Amino acid sequence: MAGPGFVANSPSIEEPDIANSAFWPAISLTDCRAVMRIGSEITSERLREALLNGIIDTNADLTAWKDKQVLAGHTTLADVPAEAIDGDSINLTLYRRAVYNFAKAELTERYRDYDSTLQGGDRADNLDPTIDQYRRQAILAIRQISGRQRTTVELI
Repeated sequence: MAGPGFVANSPSIEEPDIANSAFWPAISLTDCRAVMRIGSEITSERLREALLNGIIDTNADLTAWKDKQVLAGHTTLADVPAEAIDGDSINLTLYRRAVYNFAKAELTERYRDYDSTLQGGDRADNLDPTIDQYRRQAILAIRQISGRQRTTVELI
């Protein structure tokens, strides 16, 4: 019979939420760290900056949709009628997904050149698809909130 295992936990850091504009929800640094597997090597200040940029990008992409919702009488994203999963509006879940993925893409892009050795350069090149995948996930979440098609097809 196996004995108790060792579980390493990061020290608990007090990271205040990022207040958003009135319509959009606050964003939790702690939740983002847990969901996106962002370790303590990324400082709170750097994570906050990446999340602020993710909020700016997400809010900008959803401006026209938000304006329609406000005109319809919905004062917050949580007020917009949507299916709830696990007690949370899917719009809130998708909004957090968009912001978190934009932030993770920025952090991955910024820190891919941290190791300047040849091996580090090879790893950085391998991160390009991951960065694109984070951005793609953010855009898909935004499209799902706004009801836009998930793919665009152009004839060449």
